[in-house]
Amino acid sequence: MRKVILDTETTGLDFRTGDRVVEIGCVELVGRRITGQRYHTYLNPGRPVADSERIHGLSDEFLADKPKFAEVVNEFVDFIRGADLVIHNASFDVGFLDNELGLLDREGIALTCGEVIDTLRMAREIRPGKKNNLDALCNEFGVDNSGRQLHGALLDAELLAEVYLAMTRGQNSLEIAFEAPAAGLAVGRARQRPPLMVLRASGEELAEHARVLAEIGKESKGKCLWSAQDATPAA
Repeated sequence: MRKVILDTETTGLDFRTGDRVVEIGCVELVGRRITGQRYHTYLNPGRPVADSERIHGLSDEFLADKPKFAEVVNEFVDFIRGADLVIHNASFDVGFLDNELGLLDREGIALTCGEVIDTLRMAREIRPGKKNNLDALCNEFGVDNSGRQLHGALLDAELLAEVYLAMTRGQNSLEIAFEAPAAGLAVGRARQRPPLMVLRASGEELAEHARVLAEIGKESKGKCLWSAQDATPAA
């Protein structure tokens, strides 16, 4: 049940052209509870941050005396080992971390951790056709991101932890809590119920329903379960 919400900041967009990680932030989640355990480090990338400074605000001068990845790799791997990772746009961060680990001949993320959960992919399934960056999701799920002026790995991991909990609320329990009968009421006594009122959808509402299903089908590449159910002939 242990998950680690993870984010990185980098010198650029592509590790294959030499870009490196400059910051790692991790937040521990156990049983859908933020435990308070965190891992955070800045890194000296061994190359200029260049234009990426405007994204994360970390200058060459600030990072000059920070440790190299090789100096912190053991404590970082110890923190994430065996946990499921929750990452927004996971392929980006995993690609950079696998590159850093590979440069040290260390095992990659797939062999170090459990499942990698991509919240960007989740958001696109929940909110097809909408903007799904971290700021948009904070607004959608009521997470306060007013302190986020620049990207920061630890701050973004903390925000993503709250967003992830909001996105998955209600999915982790299969139990239904049945309330005990109120005192003084006989259990099993039949009660008279008023007749149910059936409200039929209007033509305009049906057309709007069909439009939304078409949009979901397009975003999900034809995997809209509601449309599939409608197409199934009655037995």
